[in-house]
Amino acid sequence: MTPASATDPLILTLTLDAAAHQRFTILRRQYFPPERNYLEAHVTLFHHLPGTEQVTVAHHLRELAATTAPLTLNVSGVQFLGRGVAYKLLSEPLQQLHRQLQTRWEPWLTPQDRQPLRPHITIQNKVDPARARALYTELEAGFSPDSIQGIGFTLWAYRGGPWQQLEQVPFAG
Repeated sequence: MTPASATDPLILTLTLDAAAHQRFTILRRQYFPPERNYLEAHVTLFHHLPGTEQVTVAHHLRELAATTAPLTLNVSGVQFLGRGVAYKLLSEPLQQLHRQLQTRWEPWLTPQDRQPLRPHITIQNKVDPARARALYTELEAGFSPDSIQGIGFTLWAYRGGPWQQLEQVPFAG
């Protein structure tokens, strides 16, 4: 495990299967403003966990992943974000997993991370609303539902723009 600075917030994402990761990363590269695209495709589960709790967070993730099988995520639609576009995901097992972690980490959670999970993969953000609306309309017209897999957790340190990967924890259950 790579240590984070205690002052760096931690971000937790769901690791996508290789094919889905590649497919959505290609879309991000195509549509996300290059000067803001520090990341490949991801599904954010928690936006701001305390860096001081990295060891405990990682322990909890390894414990939970040991009994969790890969999760099926239904790509259910295209979502207009106002200044961007994302693909909506549905998965009751993912919702349950998220609620477990919310309960365990409740004292540390920011108001944003206390909210119910609305899983999605952002492929465009921070663009002019008209540009985002045009992409939404284009993608919505050609959309067909699909299923992908969530295969583990990835823990990151936020570095004020780029994220530093700290640990990947595969689901083994």
